[in-house]
Amino acid sequence: MGTRLYVGNLSFNTTEGELQRLFEQAGKVTSCNIIMDKFTNKSRGFAFVEMSSQDEANKAIATLNGKEVDGRALTVNEARPREERPRGDFGGGGGREWRGGDRRR
Repeated sequence: MGTRLYVGNLSFNTTEGELQRLFEQAGKVTSCNIIMDKFTNKSRGFAFVEMSSQDEANKAIATLNGKEVDGRALTVNEARPREERPRGDFGGGGGREWRGGDRRR
């Protein structure tokens, strides 16, 4: 399994093909995904690129972090695992207390 990189500060016009060609300068790219907004279907300005080895990932970070692409300086670093966030409970205290309780006493 390769090493996954986070690529931030992307221009909204950058395509996956352009990004893949850029990272291929550092080594073999096994996947390239620009993250899209699910409502507007436009780029969210960041991507994940997976390099086939740690050495190639290190080379990509060294050569591409700060490189200007489409007028924006890229942020390239090793991706961290996604943090698990609780779903559904927004900490409002829930139920009757939050709405002022039951007033029909």
